[in-house]
Amino acid sequence: MRLNRILLSTSLVVVALVVQVSVLARLHLPGAVPDLMLLVVLALALVYGHTAGCVIGFGAGLLCDLAPPADHAVGRYALVLCVIGYLAGLAKSDTGRVRSATGPLLVVVGAAIGTTLMYAGVGALVGDTAARQVGVTNLILTASLYDLLLAPFVVPGVMWLARRAENDPMNETTSGPTGGSDHALRSFATADSLLGTRSGRGGMLGLGKPYRSRQRTGRIKPARLKGVKRL
Repeated sequence: MRLNRILLSTSLVVVALVVQVSVLARLHLPGAVPDLMLLVVLALALVYGHTAGCVIGFGAGLLCDLAPPADHAVGRYALVLCVIGYLAGLAKSDTGRVRSATGPLLVVVGAAIGTTLMYAGVGALVGDTAARQVGVTNLILTASLYDLLLAPFVVPGVMWLARRAENDPMNETTSGPTGGSDHALRSFATADSLLGTRSGRGGMLGLGKPYRSRQRTGRIKPARLKGVKRL
């Protein structure tokens, strides 16, 4: 991943985690809790693709597993968001831009349903029966509703920030390790061609008129060396 992706993703994930724990988790809404972290992971995956979405999802889920007041096994939500981020990244368009809001909303609904089912399934494997007591159907309906209502305020803004970071002029190839040398070579070639035109020569590598060395006309007399008999 590029440095700008890492910095932006880390900042957004940390902010989402703080808001999730300090604000959304204290609303005491019926059923599930609005999952701001899921929406951030989905928005970044829709711009960066499935590989980055998988990595970002794993890191975001691991932070949720470690942040208090988490009461589940460490790595449970990391596995869920890792898979969801990968699948959401497969829906990335070739241009990285979304023409319609229908696609991201469908991704949000599918991710909310998939996250709830996977979280409950992994919990059943490790002996957590909390989802059964609350009701999986109730969790799916409320999670889909809350995430769908929160998505228009989160997903477009995160996607805009991600695209803006991708189009940063500082990341262009002209500023890369070979950009300066290519510019220097072009400048040298231009200067050489100008000098070659003014001097009447061919410039670099002698591609113009051939260079004619001045020679004396007539027969060149052999030089006499003192003390040596000339044959």
